Amino acid sequence: MATQKKNRRRYAVAAALTAVLAAAGGVTAWQVAAREDGGRPLTTEEASRLALSRFTLHGTSPAAVDLTVQEGGGTTVEVHGVIDYRTRHAAGSYRVTGGRGVLDEGLVVWDAGGLGLAKAPAGAAGQPWEQAEHVPRTGWTSRPYGTDPLDAGLDLAVQLGADRPDNPLLLAQAGPRRLGRDRIDGRDHDRISGPRPREAATDGDTSPLTYWIDADGGLRRVSMRMPGIGTPTTLDFHGQRAGAKLPEAPWATAG
Repeated sequence: MATQKKNRRRYAVAAALTAVLAAAGGVTAWQVAAREDGGRPLTTEEASRLALSRFTLHGTSPAAVDLTVQEGGGTTVEVHGVIDYRTRHAAGSYRVTGGRGVLDEGLVVWDAGGLGLAKAPAGAAGQPWEQAEHVPRTGWTSRPYGTDPLDAGLDLAVQLGADRPDNPLLLAQAGPRRLGRDRIDGRDHDRISGPRPREAATDGDTSPLTYWIDADGGLRRVSMRMPGIGTPTTLDFHGQRAGAKLPEAPWATAG
């Protein structure tokens, strides 16, 4: 059962990221059932910007990212971090809040294989990625990704950047749709549903992912629906975090 859940998670992330999908199944694991509401196929120009968005994100490394997850029961998890897409390493801080206030907080590091959590060193100063450098190996609790919204969001975040543009023709064939336009931080962004597995691209269902992309192909936001979760997991990207240098120490234990 654990292996099946792990495979479903890996497929779901891969399906959201690219239109060249060979894995079988997966769509039912995401329970993709939401129908388009006024959306339309992408124009050639919109498909080109979607194809460019992951490459543009890669170029902002180290990229600042905020992750917000509603885990049910009034519990919210927030992660504020930076991602280096050249190494696929990320570090930051996390905070869990609920009806009683702050339930837990600390440092988090993650990569393509999993994540590590730790308490900030007593009296530590500086940014979370700087604090993480001083946590001993025994201070990290590391694990591979599971199927919960936080793990899926962290995994997606670290895999979004790509070192080359996607193929706009293949993306357009995979059924992304323009859903509308929103203004974020004073800038217009097209809201676009992501590509889907080839066997689902003509069935009228939307991807579990939605992208917000500006006129230059910049990726500002990504939201992800998961089965049984009413509120999507949201990733907000804030451009390059100048001066951020990810720690070297945690990666022997995280993941």
